[in-house]
Amino acid sequence: MSSSDRDDTDGRGTEETADDALRARTLERLMTVGRQHSAVTVMFHSAIAAKQGLSATEEKTLDFLERRGPLTAKDLAELTGLAPASVTGLIDRMENKGFVRRVKHPTDKRRVLVELNREKIGELAAFFEEWARDIAEACQEFSTEELESVIRFLTVMSDRQREAAARLSG
Repeated sequence: MSSSDRDDTDGRGTEETADDALRARTLERLMTVGRQHSAVTVMFHSAIAAKQGLSATEEKTLDFLERRGPLTAKDLAELTGLAPASVTGLIDRMENKGFVRRVKHPTDKRRVLVELNREKIGELAAFFEEWARDIAEACQEFSTEELESVIRFLTVMSDRQREAAARLSG
């Protein structure tokens, strides 16, 4: 490699420098789009929650219960990153609104599980059915391989965000 092919500051070739610049621009665009996506996601869930008289935290907690089944208050604290006292208040509010109920643990009578009220939660389903159709339609323009990359990226980012939330709460 001739000296004209090298970057004088670090000895790397200009091709690597161009790749580094492209990666930096791409990461900047990703951060911008990520922030935009985060904002519209929060607004979407806030709007759905408001339609049912819920906070966004309550609506997302119901989502955890929908996906994972009955959970203890401790489980909810770990999943949400909220302090245990905050989770108790959260459960109280959702129970008062009729979305959840406390039930005895089937094997440990000292523990209590929080479970969904299926009748009440059904009211939320209609809001998500249309959105699920929109997602399926949008995915038509991506190959399966591209979707697998998106899944991998979102999985890594969800793990990192969960870790960041845990650091913030504690």
